[in-house]
Amino acid sequence: MPIDAAKALAADPRQGDIAWDHKDIQLYHLGLGAGLPATDPDELRYTLESKLHVLPSFATVAGAGMAMLGGLAAPGIDVNLAAVLHGGQSIELHRPIPVKGRANSRAKVAAVYDKGKAAVIVLRTEVADADGPLWTSDAQIFVKGEGGFGGERGPSVKNELPQRAPDRVEERHIREEQALLYRLSGDWNPLHADPEFAKLAGFDRPILHGLCSYGMTLKAVVDTALGGDVSRVRAYRTRFAGIVFPGETLRVRMWQEPGRVQVSVTAVERDDAPVLADTVVEHA
Repeated sequence: MPIDAAKALAADPRQGDIAWDHKDIQLYHLGLGAGLPATDPDELRYTLESKLHVLPSFATVAGAGMAMLGGLAAPGIDVNLAAVLHGGQSIELHRPIPVKGRANSRAKVAAVYDKGKAAVIVLRTEVADADGPLWTSDAQIFVKGEGGFGGERGPSVKNELPQRAPDRVEERHIREEQALLYRLSGDWNPLHADPEFAKLAGFDRPILHGLCSYGMTLKAVVDTALGGDVSRVRAYRTRFAGIVFPGETLRVRMWQEPGRVQVSVTAVERDDAPVLADTVVEHA
């Protein structure tokens, strides 16, 4: 069934209340590989409740699944989930995320773009608590075979990396069990845990969640380029360019510029195969 973009865009937002506390934050951070070394003061900011701060990418799992499932169930959207890929992700922080919170989440289809052989659906989630807006999150969902409906092609988000050596290069090893731990934050897709399911999807073993790579990358940027200060992050966006497997290593290259860090992320063990591209962290 073709996508009815006008109907999807006109639909009322799907709303719901979400809540989190220090246990959700700690579990998310551990799923990103935080806590090594366990007694490192810099790591305790991610793992010990008395010292805890919140990595802004936690926004992607707070109230897990509401934006994705809510948006794809919107009027005018009738797609085969087997044809759906998470193409990109962005978050804009309106203020630091508190360690304990209760908020209202509003999810809607913000845009539908026609790429010819595919459609891109932008699912936007706006989250606010009693003190006002907290964050806005956009998931770019790529749907194969659903283009050609005559809609706008949409903007290009490609960022050209500087023609110089990166200012920082960090490597982050992905533990063998890391996807199993990350799943506990709400993404239960068996692609990340079940070898038989992964084979049906065309992979020889389970792959890591794209949003886990996304969070690991932001942690690397915060810990090095931003001096460990999560409150400096204003916005963060990426395009998912490839996969990475548990047991592999992310190579995170950073180019520091006024007010932002451009980032390239690759898989070390597979000849620097792309993992994240067009990646930018905007900061104070």
